[in-house]
Amino acid sequence: MQLPPLSAYVHIPWCVRKCPYCDFNSHVSDSGLPEQEYVAALIADLEQDLPLVGGRKLRSIFFGGGTPSLFSAASLGRILEAMAARLHFADDIEITLEANPGTFEQAKFADYRSAGINRLSIGIQSFNPEHLKALGRIHDDREALGAVEMARRAGFDNLNLDLMHGLPGQSVEQALADIEQAVALAPEHLSWYQLTLEPNTVFYNKPPTLPVEDILWTIQEDGQQRLAEAGLVQYEISAYAQPGRQARHNLNYWQYGDFIGIGAGAHGKTTHADGRVERNWKTRLPKDYLDPAKPFRAGDKMIEPDDLPFDFLMNALRLSDGVPATYYQARTGQSLDSIAPLLDRAVERGLLEPWQQQLRPTERGRLFLNDLLEMFL
Repeated sequence: MQLPPLSAYVHIPWCVRKCPYCDFNSHVSDSGLPEQEYVAALIADLEQDLPLVGGRKLRSIFFGGGTPSLFSAASLGRILEAMAARLHFADDIEITLEANPGTFEQAKFADYRSAGINRLSIGIQSFNPEHLKALGRIHDDREALGAVEMARRAGFDNLNLDLMHGLPGQSVEQALADIEQAVALAPEHLSWYQLTLEPNTVFYNKPPTLPVEDILWTIQEDGQQRLAEAGLVQYEISAYAQPGRQARHNLNYWQYGDFIGIGAGAHGKTTHADGRVERNWKTRLPKDYLDPAKPFRAGDKMIEPDDLPFDFLMNALRLSDGVPATYYQARTGQSLDSIAPLLDRAVERGLLEPWQQQLRPTERGRLFLNDLLEMFL
């Protein structure tokens, strides 16, 4: 069995402030960042995961968080050098850094670019100062605009902007104004998604007043139309890109590729030579991750054969075009014929296109993706 493509995720868990909607593994640092200690731990963690690589080249690296842009370019460069010394990089490797406006300056951006980072994902969320305040963001609208300008001056020609809608008190007009501002900045990629109230967040325990369903639906429809007019093609539920500028790292997730995850709370998914698919996760709390007496890996689990169809399709059917039908057997080791009756039923319900060549949801299937996926549980 040929192993799937491989990516790497590096988690840096610290933030200046925990946003009230955030359910990611992020922590406020009250006494400075242990950069050097954490970089050393990341490299040691990587060493332990090397047997999972199987001689493959890395096609992408993603620094996520938290707020990775709190770390210096020198620290990130040291991580990349350690990875390059132990792994083969694809010639056109995509290396993304998540950055928040208000946590950097132009000189720092230029240093990131010199360190080898070639794609930035900027967490803007909104250009409206009142909405930024409601979301607990540490930047304002001017810093959001300035971040994009600084990134361009530093030489970045591959930018993603994160933008949210359905914000507390947000009107249709305000949501579309955010899109207009984003479009005017001409990003190569836009992640545009609705605010949801996740468990274990401040917003979940003290819910703000969110727009009603009719407003949310209008925002979604009008926003998608405007993005299409601007040449940003929706290729995944919440991802829009200029032609040829899809996020390679995220595509690897959705196409059921493999990825190693290093850092506190990072997750990985790897395929063994015998075809078994394993998921693993790392120690969540930074203090435990940095404790030399404790292991980096907190747990792992082989995906049972009966669970593979759902696990695969949960990712693949997020894509507007789906994936080639041949990917199913190539990346699960199972014959597609084994789930043919379920696929046929999904076609009959109008949720899936005829599947012999491509596993692709219909427009209805994209709108009711949960209903489609439940058919494979």
